[in-house]
Amino acid sequence: MASYILKRLLLMIPTLLGVLIVTFAVIQFVPGGPVEQLVSQLQGRDSGGERASTGGAGYRGRQGLDPQRIEEIKQFYGFDKPAHERLWIMLKSYARFDLGTSFYQRKAVWELVKEKLPVSISLGLWTFFISYLIAVPLGVAKAVRAGSRFDFGTTLIVLIGYAIPSFVLGVALLVIFGGKLQWFPLRGLTSPNWESMAWGARIIDYLWHIALPVTSMVLGSFAVTAMLTKNSFLEEIRKQYVTTARAKGLGERQVLWKHVFRNALIPIITGFPAAFIGAFFTGALLIETLFTLDGLGLLSYESVIRRDYPVVLGTLYLFTLIGLVTKLISDLCYVWVDPRVKFD
Repeated sequence: MASYILKRLLLMIPTLLGVLIVTFAVIQFVPGGPVEQLVSQLQGRDSGGERASTGGAGYRGRQGLDPQRIEEIKQFYGFDKPAHERLWIMLKSYARFDLGTSFYQRKAVWELVKEKLPVSISLGLWTFFISYLIAVPLGVAKAVRAGSRFDFGTTLIVLIGYAIPSFVLGVALLVIFGGKLQWFPLRGLTSPNWESMAWGARIIDYLWHIALPVTSMVLGSFAVTAMLTKNSFLEEIRKQYVTTARAKGLGERQVLWKHVFRNALIPIITGFPAAFIGAFFTGALLIETLFTLDGLGLLSYESVIRRDYPVVLGTLYLFTLIGLVTKLISDLCYVWVDPRVKFD
C-alpha cells in the first residue's frame, strides 16, 4: 500500500506539469491578452482626450502609443521576458505555492480564492449533503419496491428534475418566489446589515438567502446518485449470498442493512471524496450569476474573459492538484470499503 501511494504521488508531478505546460502554451496563442487590452484602453482614452482638445485634428490614438510606453506595459505584466523564461518563473513560484497576483484586481490569487470560497462552499456543501441525504434513502426505497407504483412515480419525478437545467429552474424560482411573491431575496448570500444581527438572526438570514440557489441545484444533482443507488442495491439483492441469508431465516431488514447495504454502497462511497472536495471548488457559474453570488465560478469566468492569466493558471494549478489528491483518496476508499481489493 505504501509503495502504491508513493507511486501515485510521484505520478502527480508529470501530470500536473503537463496540464500547466499545455495550458500555458495555449494561452500564448490566444488573442487579446492583457497587454493588448491595456493598450486598447489607453488608445481610446488618449484619442478621446485629444479629440476634445484639438477639435478632431490628428490625435495620438490614431498613431498608436509610443514603443517605449508599450515596453513599459509589457514589463509591468512580465511579458518582456521570453515565454520559456516566464514558464520557468511560474513553475518555481508554484513549487512554493505562490500563485501570483491578479493583473486587474492587484490582489494575490490566494486572497481572491479565499474571498470567493464562502459562496462556493455554501452552494457546494449544501447541495452535496442534501443530495446525498435524499438520494441514498430514495434509491434504497426504490430498490426494495422495484416495479411498484412508488418506483415508477419517483423515477418519473427524478428524471423530470434531472432534465430541467438548474439555471432554468433558478429563473423560475427567482421569478415566482423572489419577484412575484417576494418570499425570498433576489441576490446576495446575506443581507447588507448581516454583521449587526444577532447570531440566531444571522443563521436565519443566511438560510433565507441560500434557499433558492441550493434548491435549483439540488433537484438535478441527486438524480444520478438515486438511480445509481437503486441499481446497485438491485444487483446485490439478486446475488446468491442474499438468498442464502434469507434461507437461514434472517429477517428482510437484517438482510438488507447488514449484508446488502455495505456492498451496494461501494460505488457511492468510493465517489464520496471527489464529490465532497468538488463541493468546495466546483463553481456553479450560471447559478452564481443568476443570484448575484460572487463565487469561484464567476471568478474563473471573468478571469478567462479578461485574460487575467495569473488567476486562470493559479486556480487551474490549485484545482488540478486537489483533483489528483482526491482521485487517490477515492481509489484508497476501495480498500477501506472492500478488503478484497489489492493494489498489487
